[in-house]
Amino acid sequence: MEKIKALFKKLVNRETVTYVIFGVLTTLVNLVVFKGADVLFRGEHYLVSNSIAWIVAVAFAYVTNKLFVFESKSWKPDIVKKEIPSFLSARIASYFIEQAGLWFFVDILSFDEKVFDFLIVKLSGKITAKLIIGVVVVVINYVLSKFMIFAKKESSFEKSGENE
Repeated sequence: MEKIKALFKKLVNRETVTYVIFGVLTTLVNLVVFKGADVLFRGEHYLVSNSIAWIVAVAFAYVTNKLFVFESKSWKPDIVKKEIPSFLSARIASYFIEQAGLWFFVDILSFDEKVFDFLIVKLSGKITAKLIIGVVVVVINYVLSKFMIFAKKESSFEKSGENE
């Protein structure tokens, strides 16, 4: 039982909770921009719409992840010059996963021809596909952000265990 409690404490903490909150908000930004662009392009260029939505969502995610999730408050040029390319590199990987997944759901599985009931709303196939892919992308982005981009360096004090 103690191991389960320890695992729960490790997984459910301020950082993971705020990441989920801002991940949901980033996903909403992505969906709203995608839907707007998809309407603008009359549904014909959904991958372009997805690219536009991705750019806006990544900008939103960088700021919110930096400030609120991983608490990297410094805007010093040396730090930002390190964080932004790392952040974009990780997000570019997830962009290709999202583009390929969206293409697969829309062109191969014909999701754009379907409507899905979700709780009390009906969702288009494209939005449903983006939600499914979004869950995978949020998990990948969290791992990359946590361990590569906003990784905190342990001080020698923390490594020695003297702070416990």
